[in-house]
Amino acid sequence: MAVGYLMTVVLAALIAVFCLVRIRGPKPLFYVSYRLGLVFNEMPFLVVYALAASTALAFAEGDIETAADRVAVGAAAASAVALAVVARRGMRTARAVRLALDEALGAGTATRRRPPLARILLRPVFRRRRDVRRVGNLRYGDGGRRNLLDLYHHRARPEGGPVLIHFHGGHYDQGRKNTQSLPLLYRLAGQGWVCISANYRLRPAFSHPDHLIDAKKVIAWAREHAEEYGAHPEAAVFVSGSSAGAHMAALAALTPNEPRYQPGFEEADTSVTAAIALNGYLGTYFDGDPATSPAHLARADAPPFLIAHGDLDELVETENPKALATALRSVSTSPVVYVELRGGHHAFDLFHSFRFEALIDGIEDFAAWVRAEKRVV
Repeated sequence: MAVGYLMTVVLAALIAVFCLVRIRGPKPLFYVSYRLGLVFNEMPFLVVYALAASTALAFAEGDIETAADRVAVGAAAASAVALAVVARRGMRTARAVRLALDEALGAGTATRRRPPLARILLRPVFRRRRDVRRVGNLRYGDGGRRNLLDLYHHRARPEGGPVLIHFHGGHYDQGRKNTQSLPLLYRLAGQGWVCISANYRLRPAFSHPDHLIDAKKVIAWAREHAEEYGAHPEAAVFVSGSSAGAHMAALAALTPNEPRYQPGFEEADTSVTAAIALNGYLGTYFDGDPATSPAHLARADAPPFLIAHGDLDELVETENPKALATALRSVSTSPVVYVELRGGHHAFDLFHSFRFEALIDGIEDFAAWVRAEKRVV
């Protein structure tokens, strides 16, 4: 048997297991399973491509001769079936998103769309679009490179678009602005939105409320400058985030115009139209202060929220985002959309996958409902 083929089959089998099951175990095992699951849970067909090519090559070179060889081929087939289950879970996201939107916002809110198959199956890692221009490293504060943002807008600069601000994840001690939710930013920018992805100051040099102050600065910057890139003068401002960035976005949405979080720019408008939390940690900050939990800050005038979380998230249990959804629904006059993504892991927003493309469709429907309901651009 070709050793290379056997290694390919074993690796594919491990990836299938890591995608289907949330691994709990020693740190080295967890790290490997987390990293492989993070990538291939959204792109399982890449492993199937490799299995098919390796198996065809093994047969072509006459390496499949013994009973052990045939067992390896059987293992490859079983891995492919398991990966098909992974893919099927991602493909069923569209239905889950539609049901969540219709339940929270009213029947008929969600629309049915065809997934971009060529992009998902052939170019899942290429996030850029020719009709979108990225303006990099615009300064919004005095925190050096951690106070820089990237802005995405349509090359034609259509006027009168809304604004989306995104904050990256990374446990508040790592991460950068040009890595997460890029399929979302490019999609909306291609439709006339002005989209922003921002760095912010990180631990251990900085802690709460420094991150939140930076988030407020980004919102204030957007309200002052986004019009220069095609946003409407009174544009709707949506704030979003991934993981720790979702925590930041939720805190920002629930503390509009709070002077203590706006030192030196107290008069700036930092309210937002709606908030979107993706695979978010939405509990208390590291110091355990209840006031740093978005659920603790739930209020009657909270903006609409869309919260999406995978049921196989390795880092954050579903009870965490559900607690915020429950707290908001108990007091807020605005709707809360909670979408639980079957088979979804942490950081599902990195690639053009069936899961994230369906969720982006839902975010578009959510944004359209909010803008119509609030009568804003």
